[in-house]
Amino acid sequence: MHKSELSFQLAEELNLPEKEAQKIVNTIIGAMSNALARGEHIELRDFGSFSIRQYGSYSGRNPKTGEGIQVKPKKLPFFKPGKYLRETVDQKK
Repeated sequence: MHKSELSFQLAEELNLPEKEAQKIVNTIIGAMSNALARGEHIELRDFGSFSIRQYGSYSGRNPKTGEGIQVKPKKLPFFKPGKYLRETVDQKK
């Protein structure tokens, strides 16, 4: 599902103009992105949680040249699905 499809479905279910649904989706995604950038934890019951994980530096290798490089430490978003989401996805097999 793409962001535009999510906006369309929101507009359909809530009988909203599509532009209004796009604003709502963009606002939610923006708020979540900003919270993660501030280092906050996001929990959506029955869906899952988002957090930031820090990774230290390590020695890597350039795949094109084979040259060894030092990869800098970084922070990346991490998603952990909730129990209900895991069970729902597992039942859809």
